[in-house]
Parts: sequence; C-alpha cells; structure tokens
Amino acid sequence: MPASTLKALVYAMRYEAEGIVSVELRPGASGVQFPPFRAGSHVDLHLPNGLTRSYSLCNSSSDVGRYVVGVLNDRRSRGGSRYVHEQLRVGQIIDLSPPRNNFELDEEARRSVLVAGGIGVTPIICMLQRLTALGRAVEVIYCARNRKEAAFIESIEGLLGNEKVTWHFDDEEGAAPQLGTLLASHDAESHFYCCGPTPMLDAFEATCRELGYPNAHVERFASVHVESASKLHGFEVTCKRSGKVVEVPPAKSVLDALLEAGLNPDHSCREGVCGACETAVLNYDGELDHQDAILTKAERQACKTMMICVSRCTGRRLVIDA
Repeated sequence: MPASTLKALVYAMRYEAEGIVSVELRPGASGVQFPPFRAGSHVDLHLPNGLTRSYSLCNSSSDVGRYVVGVLNDRRSRGGSRYVHEQLRVGQIIDLSPPRNNFELDEEARRSVLVAGGIGVTPIICMLQRLTALGRAVEVIYCARNRKEAAFIESIEGLLGNEKVTWHFDDEEGAAPQLGTLLASHDAESHFYCCGPTPMLDAFEATCRELGYPNAHVERFASVHVESASKLHGFEVTCKRSGKVVEVPPAKSVLDALLEAGLNPDHSCREGVCGACETAVLNYDGELDHQDAILTKAERQACKTMMICVSRCTGRRLVIDA
C-alpha cells in the first residue's frame, strides 16, 4: 500500500440511477482532514478485495470533510465496480489516494460547455457546481442511453434549470447524439469539456477540430493505445532509488516488470488514464514512447516523466526514479 494513502470511512451509499450508486467518504480517523481538491479531480479507491480503481469526485470542491464518487456497475467489470455495488458497505474503512487532477477546469473562461456521456457525468457535475458557484456562464449537454440510466438529473436541473441543459436520450431520440449539431452553435472562445465512453470522446475531439474550437478538454476512462515498434524489443530499467536493475521483456509493461521484481510503484488503472504510476525519468537511450492519455504535448516533448503502465523506451536503457 502506498504510504500516501488516506483512511476513509464509507459514510453513505446512495442510489443515483439504474446501475449507478454514489459513495460518500469521510475521514476514517478523528482529527484527520481530507486534502482539498479542484473540480475535475479523481481519487483511487484501494478496495478490500485487493483492487485499486480510480473514480472522479462528483461533490462540490468547496465541500470540507468529504469526498463523493459515482460508480457504474460496469458490465465489463474486472472486479472493481462489481465489488462496490455488491460488497462495499456503509461503515467499512478503506484506503484511498489523495486527489489528482488530469482534467483541469479553467475557472476564468468566459463561457464553458460541459458534455457528459453516461457515467462521464461525474466530473461534469463537479465542474458545474464550481462554475455556478463562481457565477460563470455554463451550459450542459448530457447524453445517455435512457433517462433511467442518467444520474444527477435533478441536481443539474436545480443548478441550471432546463433552459441551459440539452438532454439527449438515445431511446427517445431514436439515434446516438450528433455532436456536430449539438456543438455547432457555440463560439471558439468557449471552453469545452467532455467525459464519457471512448467513441464519444473521439467524436468530440474530431468535432471540435472541425469547428475550430481550440479549447477542448477530455477525460478518458480508457487509453487510446497505438501499436509501436518499442513493444517488439526489451530494454533495461535502472531504478535509481532502490538500486535495482530490471529487464523489461518485449510486450511487457515497465510497471509489470517492476512489480515482478519486488518493487511496489503506485499504480491503479493500468491503462494510462489515471496518472497514479507517473514516474520521473532521469535518463534514457533512444526515445520515450508515450502511450498515455494524460501528458500534454509539451510534457511529452520534455521527457521528464512517463506513465510506466503503458509507456516504454525505444532504446535499450531507461533510468527512472523508483
């Protein structure tokens, strides 16, 4: 267990929509406070079944003393969301990471457009609460397969009313959302945020490019992996702090190689989307082959860090702070 984890009490669980529950977490020890967070942040839940999963914080960032996450009982669950729905109970103490933010909200933007797809509404509702508290101009576009599976409808209506919300439910409209139509009436100075399934995010990014919107931000639950020549050969990783030298075979991640060597680097999603395994790079041969969905173009070019769950080295030697 990483040393930086916090003890959290499962204080309440609430039905939010079909297949979705919210989990309210409070400090698990007296005299302990949770760190503050900014809209768009997420935390890692270290579940009692040994799995670690990342979930966006959906309560107001002005809240003191609690975190709230929304969890979909994913049909493709590998044991994380299923455990939350079927076995996690009020009164349990679990470990969680301090908040991290890969989906920063520009609080000074003249206008913001928040686009949610299904369970992707969790960081969006947090952003909406922050923007309305600041008195900023904001609009929400919320897409789901049907109303029964759409969480936080009443909360969104309470914050904005219906005049600033566009609802799209596939079963009522008879088709998937057409983002080109939904986004076309906005201006290029607005900031656009989208969280949802991968096909929706891909369509959102393509639409923003076509419409000439430069301020487009996404939060991915799954990384976009690109086949790379770096997976065809192995390389050596020198771990500066521990003094270990580890061989990374072809097609095996740096993270898995370090775990098998007895090291315990922080990690969670294993898909390059949560940031838990971000590791400082001290030296390397060749180039770094970044495969994550977090680092900006400038950060990739700087080659100061990498997500060791998905990213590799094209050369034969890599030195990291581990």
